[in-house]
Amino acid sequence: MTIVIKFHLSKLMGERKLKTADLARELGVNRGSIARMYHETVEKVDVELLNDLCRHFGCGIADLMEYVPDDNECVETKSETTRIK
Repeated sequence: MTIVIKFHLSKLMGERKLKTADLARELGVNRGSIARMYHETVEKVDVELLNDLCRHFGCGIADLMEYVPDDNECVETKSETTRIK
């Protein structure tokens, strides 16, 4: 299975010049949790962490992450099914 969720945490942190350890300390979470999301190696996401990140950055979930289908995946819309290329 290909992971097709793209995280924008590195961008959000870069804009604020935040380090992984600093953000983890501010949120009271393990630094590894932030680092895995930052480097996009995370396999499971804690909803509470997502909530804390959105609150911290004052953003919505779509600002933090996005779904990016791979080349062979179909995306179904309300009107039709479209192959993404």
